Amino acid sequence: MNVGFYSAATSAYYQQQRLNVISNNTANISTVGYKAQTPAFSALMYTNVNGIDGAQLPRGSGTRMEKTSTNFAQGEIYETTGMFDYAIEGNGFFALRDMQTGEISYTRAGNFQMAQVGNNYYLTDSSGSRYVLDRNGQTIPAARNANGVIDVDAKLPVGVYVFQNRDDMQHLGDNRFVPIDKNGQAQASDEQPLQGWLERSNTDITSEVTKVIRAQQAFSYALSMIRTSDEVETTINNLNG
Repeated sequence: MNVGFYSAATSAYYQQQRLNVISNNTANISTVGYKAQTPAFSALMYTNVNGIDGAQLPRGSGTRMEKTSTNFAQGEIYETTGMFDYAIEGNGFFALRDMQTGEISYTRAGNFQMAQVGNNYYLTDSSGSRYVLDRNGQTIPAARNANGVIDVDAKLPVGVYVFQNRDDMQHLGDNRFVPIDKNGQAQASDEQPLQGWLERSNTDITSEVTKVIRAQQAFSYALSMIRTSDEVETTINNLNG
């Protein structure tokens, strides 16, 4: 088995995966509250992985992308004056409850809206499919004035939730997270979110461009190694023939 060929092929594959993560970060540079993902690699010196056909590759066949970690550094806070816009200064999250499944997830994206559910209006996420929760884990109905219409001056009791640590929280779609065992239970915070403000994505475009260049170089080197290994293998086969 040509170990050099498999090492190069594994490297090329995971560099492509790395580029996918970088591309996703770049695509979300304008997404409210987005947290950039960082790929983490590990050597395969002491680990076996399976190839596409299920065959086990030899130990030491390059590196692989073990996981992606989330950069929870706070993005820039900017004022919008929007009644349903909220931002958190610090490490907290907004809590969301799925209307269909009841699943609780957490987000930093505070671009909420009032959506009609049945005959009432509730504060929901930007998709209108998840309730925003207060600090008691309850949904937030529309605040109405004496005339029965939504009060544009009302300060809604949006909850802020914190965890023991945020490392390795599971990243879902729609800019949401759910905790794993090491994160502990969500705790309601006394912190008040900023109404009329939003948090920008923390993606650093300069850093992402630099990562693209490095990943492309590594991918190019891996392809060159694949071609060289293939040529050597072909030459050996011709000599044996």
